[in-house]
Amino acid sequence: MDSLHRIWLKFWDGLVARLGKGRVLKALAVLVGIYLLVTIVIGIYWSFEPDSFDGAELAQAEAQAAGENVVTGYQTTSVLIHEVETLLNKPGGYITNDRFPPGLWLDNISHWEYGVLIQARDMARAMRKTFSRSQSQSTEDSNLVKAEPLLQSDSNFWILPSSEGQYKKALKALRAYRTDLADPTQGTAQFYARADNLRDWLGDVSTRLGSLSQRLSASVGQRRLNTDLAGSPGAAQSTAAANEAMIKTPWLEIDDVFYEARGTAWALIHLLEAVKVDFAATLEQKSARVSLEQIIRELEATQETIWSPMILNGTEFGLLANHSLVMASYISRANAAIIDLRDLLSQG
Repeated sequence: MDSLHRIWLKFWDGLVARLGKGRVLKALAVLVGIYLLVTIVIGIYWSFEPDSFDGAELAQAEAQAAGENVVTGYQTTSVLIHEVETLLNKPGGYITNDRFPPGLWLDNISHWEYGVLIQARDMARAMRKTFSRSQSQSTEDSNLVKAEPLLQSDSNFWILPSSEGQYKKALKALRAYRTDLADPTQGTAQFYARADNLRDWLGDVSTRLGSLSQRLSASVGQRRLNTDLAGSPGAAQSTAAANEAMIKTPWLEIDDVFYEARGTAWALIHLLEAVKVDFAATLEQKSARVSLEQIIRELEATQETIWSPMILNGTEFGLLANHSLVMASYISRANAAIIDLRDLLSQG
C-alpha cells in the first residue's frame, strides 16, 4: 500500500508540474461532472420496472424449446423461474447489493426487487413444503430442497457468495425440478394441485399483503388500538404492550414501502395467473375461478403508470394525492378477496 501511495503522489506531482494545479483541478471537476451525469442517465434507465409477461406463452415456449410437455405445475414453475431471471437480467441486473453508483442510489427499484424476491421465496417454500408432496410423511423433492434455501440467501451479499450467485444456483435447481416434472418416466417429481395446498400458499400471501397494507396506511400516521389478542380468550403474549400506539412510516421510507408493494403485486399477478391454469379443475369444482380473477384484477390496478416524479404523501383529504393510501386500498381489497377465496377452498 505504501508503494502505491508513493506512486500516486509522484504521478500527481508530475501532473501538477506539467499543467498547473488550477488546470488539473478543473479537469478533475469536469471528469467528475461527466461521471455524475452519465450515472444519473443510466440510473434513470435502470429504474424502469420490467414489463408484465404472459405466463401461458412463456410456459409453452420453454416447453417447446426443451422438448418437454406442459404438465400440471409446469406453468407455475416456469413463472417462478422467469421472475427470478428477471431480477438478475433486467437492465442493470440485480441492483439491491450494488456498492457503487448508480445502483447504490437506486433505492426504489431495489425495494421493488425485494417485493418480487419475497414472493419468489414464499412460492419456492410452498412448492417444497406442500405442492410437491402428497402428504406430510412424503419425501421432499431433492431439487426443491436445494432451491428454497438458496433463494433465502441474504439479498445484500455482493461478494463470496454474492446474492446473484446463490440465486443462479437456485434457478439451476428449479429448472431441474421442472424437467423432472415433465418427464413421464420420472415419477418422483410431482406437483399436486389440491385445494388444501393452494389454500396454504394463499395464507402466506394474505399475511404478506396484510402487513404491506398496514405499512402503506401508516404513511400518514395513525393512532391504533392494540388488537393483538382480540377474539382469543385465554391467550397470552410474552411481554406487555401499550393499549394504544402511534404508527407512522418514516418520511424517507414511504417510497420504499410503496415500491416493495409494487414489486410484490407484480410477482403475485403472474403467479396467480399460473395458479389459475395449474389449479383450474380445483377452482372450477369450488366455483372459485372468478374469485381468483378478481384478486388478479385488484393487483393489476397497482401497476398503473406513476405520472408523478415522486411518491406523494398528502393527507387523507388534502390537496395533494397520497400514493401510499391508493396502493393500500388495492392491496387491502386483494387481501380481502384472498380471505374469501380461502374460505371457498376450505368448503367441501
